[in-house]
Amino acid sequence: MLAEERFSLIMEQLDRKRTVTVQELCEALNTSESTIRRDLTELDRLGKLNKVHGGATLPDSRFLADEPTMEAKESQAVEQKRSIAQAAAKLINADDFVFIDAGSTTLELVRALAGDALKASYVTNGVAHARALARKGCRVYLPGGLLRPQTEAIVGAPTVTSLQRYNFTKAFMGANGVALDAGFTTPDPEEAAVKAAAVHRAREAWFLVDDATRQSLPTCRAVPFSPTAASTPNTNNSRW
Repeated sequence: MLAEERFSLIMEQLDRKRTVTVQELCEALNTSESTIRRDLTELDRLGKLNKVHGGATLPDSRFLADEPTMEAKESQAVEQKRSIAQAAAKLINADDFVFIDAGSTTLELVRALAGDALKASYVTNGVAHARALARKGCRVYLPGGLLRPQTEAIVGAPTVTSLQRYNFTKAFMGANGVALDAGFTTPDPEEAAVKAAAVHRAREAWFLVDDATRQSLPTCRAVPFSPTAASTPNTNNSRW
Protein backbone atom coordinates (compact mmCIF):
# COMPACT_ATOMS: atom_id res chain seq x y z
CA MET A 1 0.00 0.00 0.00
CA LEU A 2 1.33 3.42 -0.96
CA ALA A 3 1.98 6.04 1.71
CA GLU A 4 -0.74 8.31 0.31
CA GLU A 5 -3.28 5.51 0.60
CA ARG A 6 -2.29 4.88 4.21
CA PHE A 7 -2.51 8.59 5.00
CA SER A 8 -6.04 8.69 3.58
CA LEU A 9 -7.14 5.64 5.59
CA ILE A 10 -5.57 6.98 8.79
CA MET A 11 -7.44 10.27 8.39
CA GLU A 12 -10.68 8.38 7.70
CA GLN A 13 -10.22 6.52 10.99
CA LEU A 14 -9.58 9.80 12.81
CA ASP A 15 -12.55 11.55 11.21
CA ARG A 16 -14.78 8.75 12.47
CA LYS A 17 -13.28 8.23 15.96
CA ARG A 18 -11.46 11.53 16.70
CA THR A 19 -8.68 9.47 18.31
CA VAL A 20 -6.92 6.23 17.36
CA THR A 21 -4.17 4.07 18.83
CA VAL A 22 -1.21 2.73 16.91
CA GLN A 23 -2.50 -0.80 17.52
CA GLU A 24 -5.90 0.04 16.03
CA LEU A 25 -4.27 1.48 12.92
CA CYS A 26 -1.98 -1.55 12.53
CA GLU A 27 -5.03 -3.82 12.54
CA ALA A 28 -7.17 -1.60 10.31
CA LEU A 29 -4.45 -1.10 7.68
CA ASN A 30 -2.72 -4.48 8.11
CA THR A 31 0.55 -2.58 8.44
CA SER A 32 3.54 -2.81 10.80
CA GLU A 33 3.82 -0.65 13.90
CA SER A 34 7.01 1.02 12.67
CA THR A 35 5.30 2.06 9.41
CA ILE A 36 2.27 3.46 11.26
CA ARG A 37 4.49 5.45 13.61
CA ARG A 38 6.39 6.94 10.64
CA ASP A 39 3.09 7.82 8.97
CA LEU A 40 1.81 9.53 12.11
CA THR A 41 5.04 11.50 12.41
CA GLU A 42 4.68 12.73 8.83
CA LEU A 43 0.99 13.58 9.19
CA ASP A 44 1.78 15.44 12.39
CA ARG A 45 4.49 17.40 10.56
CA LEU A 46 1.93 18.29 7.89
CA GLY A 47 -0.50 19.52 10.54
CA LYS A 48 -3.13 16.90 9.71
CA LEU A 49 -3.21 15.37 13.20
CA ASN A 50 -1.69 15.54 16.66
CA LYS A 51 0.68 12.68 17.36
CA VAL A 52 0.40 11.69 21.03
CA HIS A 53 1.78 8.84 23.09
CA GLY A 54 0.44 5.61 21.64
CA GLY A 55 -1.59 7.09 18.80
CA ALA A 56 -3.04 10.29 17.35
CA THR A 57 -5.90 12.75 17.70
CA LEU A 58 -7.51 15.32 15.44
CA PRO A 59 -6.26 18.90 15.91
CA ASP A 60 -9.01 20.72 17.78
CA SER A 61 -8.52 23.63 20.16
CA ARG A 62 -11.61 22.56 22.13
CA PHE A 63 -9.79 19.50 23.41
CA LEU A 64 -6.85 19.26 25.80
CA ALA A 65 -3.82 17.23 24.71
CA ASP A 66 -1.55 18.05 27.65
CA GLU A 67 -1.68 16.28 30.98
CA PRO A 68 -0.28 17.25 34.39
CA THR A 69 1.99 14.85 36.24
CA MET A 70 0.69 12.53 38.93
CA GLU A 71 2.47 14.64 41.53
CA ALA A 72 0.74 17.81 40.29
CA LYS A 73 -2.70 16.18 40.24
CA GLU A 74 -2.32 14.91 43.80
CA SER A 75 -2.09 18.51 45.02
CA GLN A 76 -5.34 19.60 43.31
CA ALA A 77 -8.83 19.51 44.92
CA VAL A 78 -7.44 17.42 47.76
CA GLU A 79 -10.42 17.66 50.13
CA GLN A 80 -12.97 16.89 47.43
CA LYS A 81 -10.96 13.90 46.23
CA ARG A 82 -10.82 12.56 49.78
CA SER A 83 -14.58 12.98 50.16
CA ILE A 84 -15.19 11.12 46.89
CA ALA A 85 -12.73 8.38 47.90
CA GLN A 86 -14.35 7.84 51.28
CA ALA A 87 -17.78 7.48 49.65
CA ALA A 88 -16.41 5.03 47.07
CA ALA A 89 -14.55 2.93 49.67
CA LYS A 90 -17.87 2.17 51.39
CA LEU A 91 -19.07 0.43 48.20
CA ILE A 92 -16.44 -2.32 48.40
CA ASN A 93 -17.25 -5.61 50.15
CA ALA A 94 -15.00 -8.44 51.30
CA ASP A 95 -16.03 -10.73 48.41
CA ASP A 96 -15.48 -8.15 45.66
CA PHE A 97 -12.96 -8.48 42.83
CA VAL A 98 -12.11 -4.86 42.06
CA PHE A 99 -10.27 -2.96 39.34
CA ILE A 100 -8.75 0.35 40.45
CA ASP A 101 -7.60 2.64 37.67
CA ALA A 102 -4.47 4.78 37.86
CA GLY A 103 -5.08 8.38 38.92
CA SER A 104 -4.94 10.75 41.85
CA THR A 105 -8.55 10.32 43.05
CA THR A 106 -8.38 6.54 42.78
CA LEU A 107 -5.15 6.66 44.81
CA GLU A 108 -7.11 8.47 47.53
CA LEU A 109 -9.61 5.60 47.31
CA VAL A 110 -6.84 3.10 48.07
CA ARG A 111 -5.77 5.19 51.05
CA ALA A 112 -9.37 5.23 52.31
CA LEU A 113 -9.85 1.44 52.23
CA ALA A 114 -10.62 -0.07 55.62
CA GLY A 115 -12.57 -2.91 57.23
CA ASP A 116 -14.07 -5.50 54.88
CA ALA A 117 -12.68 -3.65 51.84
CA LEU A 118 -9.20 -4.82 52.84
CA LYS A 119 -10.36 -8.43 52.32
CA ALA A 120 -11.33 -7.83 48.68
CA SER A 121 -9.00 -8.71 45.78
CA TYR A 122 -7.68 -5.99 43.49
CA VAL A 123 -6.26 -5.45 40.02
CA THR A 124 -4.71 -2.06 39.27
CA ASN A 125 -2.66 -0.50 36.50
CA GLY A 126 -1.37 2.17 38.89
CA VAL A 127 2.08 1.48 40.31
CA ALA A 128 1.56 3.73 43.35
CA HIS A 129 -1.84 2.11 43.88
CA ALA A 130 -0.36 -1.40 43.86
CA ARG A 131 2.28 -0.36 46.38
CA ALA A 132 -0.31 1.21 48.69
CA LEU A 133 -2.61 -1.84 48.44
CA ALA A 134 0.27 -4.20 49.23
CA ARG A 135 1.21 -2.13 52.29
CA LYS A 136 -2.38 -2.52 53.53
CA GLY A 137 -2.03 -6.29 53.20
CA CYS A 138 -4.44 -6.60 50.25
CA ARG A 139 -4.24 -9.20 47.50
CA VAL A 140 -3.27 -7.18 44.42
CA TYR A 141 -2.49 -8.06 40.80
CA LEU A 142 -0.63 -5.91 38.25
CA PRO A 143 -1.23 -6.33 34.49
CA GLY A 144 1.61 -6.40 32.02
CA GLY A 145 2.38 -3.48 29.74
CA LEU A 146 4.32 -0.25 29.39
CA LEU A 147 4.80 2.08 32.37
CA ARG A 148 3.82 5.62 31.38
CA PRO A 149 6.00 8.05 33.40
CA GLN A 150 3.58 10.98 33.20
CA THR A 151 0.77 9.20 35.06
CA GLU A 152 2.63 6.17 36.51
CA ALA A 153 0.05 4.00 34.74
CA ILE A 154 0.65 0.67 33.02
CA VAL A 155 -0.79 0.85 29.49
CA GLY A 156 -0.62 -0.75 26.06
CA ALA A 157 -1.93 -3.79 24.23
CA PRO A 158 -0.57 -6.28 26.85
CA THR A 159 -2.50 -4.40 29.54
CA VAL A 160 -5.76 -4.58 27.60
CA THR A 161 -5.18 -8.30 26.92
CA SER A 162 -4.53 -8.92 30.63
CA LEU A 163 -7.75 -7.19 31.67
CA GLN A 164 -9.80 -9.21 29.21
CA ARG A 165 -9.10 -12.32 31.32
CA TYR A 166 -10.92 -10.91 34.35
CA ASN A 167 -14.52 -10.41 35.43
CA PHE A 168 -14.66 -7.58 37.96
CA THR A 169 -17.53 -7.05 40.36
CA LYS A 170 -16.65 -3.34 40.55
CA ALA A 171 -14.32 -0.94 38.74
CA PHE A 172 -13.27 2.45 40.08
CA MET A 173 -12.00 4.67 37.31
CA GLY A 174 -10.18 7.95 36.90
CA ALA A 175 -10.72 10.50 34.13
CA ASN A 176 -9.20 13.80 33.06
CA GLY A 177 -12.52 15.18 31.83
CA VAL A 178 -16.22 14.41 31.57
CA ALA A 179 -19.03 15.94 29.55
CA LEU A 180 -22.57 14.81 28.79
CA ASP A 181 -21.88 14.71 25.04
CA ALA A 182 -18.28 13.45 25.06
CA GLY A 183 -18.33 11.00 27.96
CA PHE A 184 -15.33 10.30 30.21
CA THR A 185 -12.10 11.42 28.56
CA THR A 186 -8.31 11.32 28.86
CA PRO A 187 -5.49 12.84 26.75
CA ASP A 188 -3.82 9.49 26.02
CA PRO A 189 -5.27 6.92 23.57
CA GLU A 190 -3.59 3.98 25.30
CA GLU A 191 -4.96 4.97 28.70
CA ALA A 192 -8.38 5.40 27.10
CA ALA A 193 -8.16 1.85 25.73
CA VAL A 194 -7.29 0.46 29.17
CA LYS A 195 -10.19 2.32 30.80
CA ALA A 196 -12.63 1.05 28.17
CA ALA A 197 -11.41 -2.53 28.61
CA ALA A 198 -11.75 -2.40 32.41
CA VAL A 199 -15.26 -0.92 32.29
CA HIS A 200 -16.30 -3.56 29.74
CA ARG A 201 -15.19 -6.33 32.12
CA ALA A 202 -16.90 -4.88 35.21
CA ARG A 203 -20.39 -5.52 36.57
CA GLU A 204 -20.42 -1.99 38.04
CA ALA A 205 -18.19 0.91 37.00
CA TRP A 206 -17.71 4.13 38.96
CA PHE A 207 -15.80 7.13 37.64
CA LEU A 208 -14.39 9.20 40.49
CA VAL A 209 -14.34 12.77 39.20
CA ASP A 210 -14.09 16.12 40.98
CA ASP A 211 -15.39 19.52 39.89
CA ALA A 212 -12.17 20.42 38.05
CA THR A 213 -12.47 17.24 35.99
CA ARG A 214 -15.97 18.20 34.86
CA GLN A 215 -14.64 21.53 33.58
CA SER A 216 -12.06 20.07 31.16
CA LEU A 217 -12.34 18.00 27.99
CA PRO A 218 -9.23 16.02 26.97
CA THR A 219 -8.92 14.50 23.53
CA CYS A 220 -9.72 10.80 23.91
CA ARG A 221 -13.06 9.36 24.97
CA ALA A 222 -12.72 6.28 27.16
CA VAL A 223 -16.41 5.41 27.60
CA PRO A 224 -19.75 7.19 27.02
CA PHE A 225 -21.28 9.20 29.85
CA SER A 226 -23.65 7.41 32.22
CA PRO A 227 -25.06 9.15 35.30
CA THR A 228 -24.86 5.89 37.29
CA ALA A 229 -21.14 5.53 36.60
CA ALA A 230 -19.89 8.69 38.27
CA SER A 231 -19.27 9.19 41.96
CA THR A 232 -19.44 12.96 42.19
CA PRO A 233 -20.43 14.24 45.64
CA ASN A 234 -20.24 17.94 46.53
CA THR A 235 -21.28 19.19 43.11
CA ASN A 236 -23.69 22.10 42.77
CA ASN A 237 -24.28 21.47 39.06
CA SER A 238 -27.81 20.10 38.51
CA ARG A 239 -26.74 18.35 35.28
CA TRP A 240 -24.73 15.71 37.21
